[in-house]
Amino acid sequence: MTTTEPAPAWTQIACVDELVDLFGEPSQMVREKGRPALLDVDREWLAATPFCVMATAGADGSCDASPKGDPAGQLVHVIDDRTIAIAERPGNRRADGYRNILENPHVGLDFLIPGRGDTLRINGRARLVSDAPFFDEMVVKGHRPLLAVVVEIEDIFFHCAKAFLRSGLWKPETWDPEGRVPRRALIAKEVERPGMTVEQLDDYYRPENYAKGLYG
Repeated sequence: MTTTEPAPAWTQIACVDELVDLFGEPSQMVREKGRPALLDVDREWLAATPFCVMATAGADGSCDASPKGDPAGQLVHVIDDRTIAIAERPGNRRADGYRNILENPHVGLDFLIPGRGDTLRINGRARLVSDAPFFDEMVVKGHRPLLAVVVEIEDIFFHCAKAFLRSGLWKPETWDPEGRVPRRALIAKEVERPGMTVEQLDDYYRPENYAKGLYG
């Protein structure tokens, strides 16, 4: 793996002091906003979210950020004030994040609600569970989770909406899903499935066909 060295004209940040000089210090409220346990408002957020991103890192430092999605109310199961579980459904079987968790249990989670700019972030330690009684409460369309990531919460806080406001992510007038990049079938033909025709791939990725494998 090659590493890109900074160009001579770059000014690189090399230590925490330089970072603080650039950003300044956070306010006391921001510095202390993290909590070790769920409040009622956190539980309400987790019950309403259909989507999160889970960040992990392996023992060698290699990283992964994996999206997780389910109907609101079935993505996250709250075990107690300091423990949650996130369902895993059928996927591509790479399991990169889960391999990382087996080597390094530290995870970072960001929970989104469509249309909201603020997010709920949880950092903690994870373990993988292949079955438990609470799986019965995470059944979707008759299918129990393949496994659950059980996270012991170390830090939880709400993150501000600035990134979503800058990006305009929830503004439909900014959406152009196929205008600036090729449609999914063309991408797959180029980088993943060269042996299939575009017509076959269009049919494979057709929403009504692709959705058949969401839960089993």
